[in-house]
Formats: sequence, C-alpha cells, structure tokens
Amino acid sequence: MGQVLFVVWRESVEALLVVGILYAWLKNGDADARRGLPYLWAGVGVGILAAIALGAALVGFSEVLSGDAADYFQTGMVLVACVLIVQMVLWMKRHGRTLKRDMERSLQQSTRNGNGWGVAVLVALAIAREGSETVIFLYGLGFGQSGHVSHGDILAIVLGLGLAFLTFYVLQLGGRVFSWRHFFRVTEIMLLLLGAGLLQTGVDKLIDKEILPLGISQVWDSSRLLDDSSTAGSMVAALTGYRAHPALTNLVAFALYWLVVGWLARRAGRAPAATAGRTV
Repeated sequence: MGQVLFVVWRESVEALLVVGILYAWLKNGDADARRGLPYLWAGVGVGILAAIALGAALVGFSEVLSGDAADYFQTGMVLVACVLIVQMVLWMKRHGRTLKRDMERSLQQSTRNGNGWGVAVLVALAIAREGSETVIFLYGLGFGQSGHVSHGDILAIVLGLGLAFLTFYVLQLGGRVFSWRHFFRVTEIMLLLLGAGLLQTGVDKLIDKEILPLGISQVWDSSRLLDDSSTAGSMVAALTGYRAHPALTNLVAFALYWLVVGWLARRAGRAPAATAGRTV
C-alpha cells in the first residue's frame, strides 16, 4: 500500500505541476491565450483516458497469458518499470530547470497561430506520459496483476491523490524550507531506491526461472537486524531492494544498478541548460 501511495503521490504532483504551469500562463495571458483554456481541460481528459486505457490493456493482456508466459510478461514489466523510473529521474534532471519556459514557449506558439488543438495535444501528451508511467510503475509493483483492485489499493490511490493536491498547494506557496527543488531532489532519491527494489524483484524472478545464475545462494544473513519477510522489512525491501540473505547475483545487480545510475546522473547534471531545454 505504501508503494502505491508513493507512486501515485509523486506522479500526480508532477502532472499537477505541468497543468498548473499551462493553466497559469493561459489564464493570465491575453484574449487569445484564454481561449485555450477549454482545450487545456480537453487535453487533460484525453491524457487521463489514455492512461486508463493502458492500465486496462495491461491487466487484460496479463489475464490472457498463463503459466510461464504470464511470469515472463510480469517480469518484463517489472524491469520496464525500473528502467522508466531511472529515465524519468534523468529527464527531470535535464529538463526540470527549463520545463516552465519550454512549455510556455510551446503554448505561445500554439496560441499565436490560433491553434487551440495544439494546446490540447501538448497537455494530453504531458498527462498521458505521467499517467502511463504511473500505470507501468504500479503494474511493476504487482498492482492489478490478479485482475482485481483491493480496498487497500483504492485507499492508497485516494490518499496519494489527496496528498498530491496538498503538496502542490504547499509548494505553490513557496518557501525556503519546502520548495520545488527540495521536493524533486528528495523524491528523485526515493524513486531511484524504488527502482532498485523493482530491479531486485526482477532479478529474483529471473533466478527462479534459471535465466540468471544464482551464484552464492546466501552471502550473509541480516534477518536478525531486519527480516525482509516481516511487515517493516518487506516494505524496506520493496522500496530499496534490501535483502536479508541476498544471493551473489542480487548483490552484483544492485551494485551495477547504482554504478550505472550514478554515471548517468552525473552526465545529466552536467548537461548545459540550452541542450537540456530544447524539447519538452
């Protein structure tokens, strides 16, 4: 439940940021800009519907599969979710500083040409991107793979959305302690930890299928300190990739993950603002 809440919260805040930037620009602009407001909400609706359609397609497709095929598909989605998390964090590091300026520039071009549908497409693509990432992340976490949604999942989604609106409101107020920069910095770290947890889940599945070698079956046993089968331990394991008695393959995958992520993050951080802001 905690993982679902975090993913819905983080992705919803990012989607609200995009909508907030576009709404503020259109509402405070000239008459041509304000005519784009209905197209803005149309784009939001289309983006949400696209994300829902993707979720229904994933659940429906998983129900068709059975046996090893279903296991391989779900393993693949776990690894895809891991890659998407890393890609999203790197994208925000590259484009976060110029996101507002680039979106306003795209809106200005659309309204100048009298192209309200251009506004709708821009918003729909942005919302669909955030929504599709959320769907894939949740699926990778095991959400909906059984074909039904539990009451705990529904509660986590509602709480995540409510917390996202509250977070967005507080961040809009500004402040030195709790700012957009601090928010994204902290949640980027949390997302990368979640990506490590997804990778370890995928590695465990690949070991079970004998696709990856096990190596040393148990390098150490830290279950006395924190058992990953307990309530608290399973939460830490899911959010960080922690294993109380890891196999050698788990440790190698964990080390490689952070080496690659660290290298890519340094490259993204050194990207010049002009290059990072070319596209939205």
